[in-house]
Amino acid sequence: MSNITIELSPERLSELERLAARLGVSPQELARLSVEELLSQTDEEFERAADRVLRKNAELYRRLA
Repeated sequence: MSNITIELSPERLSELERLAARLGVSPQELARLSVEELLSQTDEEFERAADRVLRKNAELYRRLA
């Protein structure tokens, strides 16, 4: 696994620490999980959009084939 470093303002770091404590995880774990969630949503959103375009243009693609 690789590491990255991010800069947060003291206020944002405090917010992250409070939220992590409330959820029972470390701030690092909360940040990692948040990034993973963001990355997986992007893939899901892309797949939904691609599926929508393919369905919308299915007849056109059939004729062009």
